[in-house]
Amino acid sequence: MANTNASVKKKNTRNTVLRVLLYVVIIAICLITLYPYFVTVCTALKSRAEIFSMNGTIFPVEAIWSNFTDVWKLAPMSNYMMNSIVIAGGSTLLAMVCGIPAAYALSRMKFKGQTAFLGFVIVSQMFAPVVLLIGIYKVMMAFHLTNSIIGLIFINAAFNQAFAIWLLRGTFLSISPEMEQAATIDGCNRVHALLRILLPVAAPGIVTALIFVFINAWNEYTVALTLISTDVLKPLTVGITIFNGYNMVEWQYLFASSLFATVPVIILFVAIEKHLVGGLTSGGVKG
Repeated sequence: MANTNASVKKKNTRNTVLRVLLYVVIIAICLITLYPYFVTVCTALKSRAEIFSMNGTIFPVEAIWSNFTDVWKLAPMSNYMMNSIVIAGGSTLLAMVCGIPAAYALSRMKFKGQTAFLGFVIVSQMFAPVVLLIGIYKVMMAFHLTNSIIGLIFINAAFNQAFAIWLLRGTFLSISPEMEQAATIDGCNRVHALLRILLPVAAPGIVTALIFVFINAWNEYTVALTLISTDVLKPLTVGITIFNGYNMVEWQYLFASSLFATVPVIILFVAIEKHLVGGLTSGGVKG
């Protein structure tokens, strides 16, 4: 009896230690992840003199909230914000309009070259836009789409297309074809079965693809920096570099404006976090 009690006590102690270590690791990861955002907020609230002071600290001596309103007066932030919304939204819409039929075909139909095409889709995700930057610029220049929001929409949609197809294909594969067959028996054709049966069931995966494409397009920087030269056409990620001058960097304004580019994405991510988990799970069931 004594041995049993000792064994239980030892096991409970070990579980407690493991739980404490787990909490410590989780807290450490959270602190490391949130620290850059904390520094960004603190710097955005400082004056320029305090930022360049030799005796400065992380915390602002006096919080200057007017920095967040000054950036809208010193730069066309409303144009930058609207351009980012149009580019990210247009890219997402185009990627989904092309990606859903492609993913459906790869999951439900058999045709020659299917494996090769799927392999191409997967391999294409390994190429960063910066590697193809010169080629992208020449193609856009040939189609007169440099310095154009439409050009950025096409490019962002193209670079996110592979991920959307891969994720949606896995989502469709996780749904039983018998549901579509039952709809066909009831008189639906393949298109109606896709729209009325498959897409509502695949909603978590579709939402996940939507959010990832939107966030990637929203955060894109390199291609936009290369193609867009007119200030009022720049997206937010490129436009805020106006505070990074040749002779002087206005760090307080640069950090304040960067928060306007970061906060919407964080809010969007938190709002649909449950859908993301379900979508990634369904999209990774079969490959």
